[in-house]
Amino acid sequence: MLPLLVMLIFGTFEGGYFLWSEHKVVKGVRDGARYAARQNFTDFICSTNTIDPTVVDDVKNLTRTGTADGSGNDAVPGWTNADISVTLSCDDATDTGIYAKVGTAPRVKVSASVVYPSLFSTLGFDTTSIHLNASAQAAVMGI
Repeated sequence: MLPLLVMLIFGTFEGGYFLWSEHKVVKGVRDGARYAARQNFTDFICSTNTIDPTVVDDVKNLTRTGTADGSGNDAVPGWTNADISVTLSCDDATDTGIYAKVGTAPRVKVSASVVYPSLFSTLGFDTTSIHLNASAQAAVMGI
């Protein structure tokens, strides 16, 4: 009975840690998309679908650590900026609203795919094939 109880306890801890880590990735991606959406319109070039590299670095740092300069701790152990992508898409805008002077409606999408860092990897559990995935999209407001 004891081995079964121990497996149940460790399984509960591992499952809870997985959900907590997934939550951190989702929250980070949402924060990164909201931060990117509040950058200046001039940082987003719709004709080439490019974003100012400084903004991309700041968004990746904020997504991963919660700070634009990257001085905070990784929200999930082992999460790097290489695990995050920041892309731009643009649609034709109408003649009214906040996009009237810009001509197009830029939207930024932040995505992340992070290898899950198991609590019990030291016991031989290989979780390198398990990824925490999230993405969020926001319209650039140019505030």
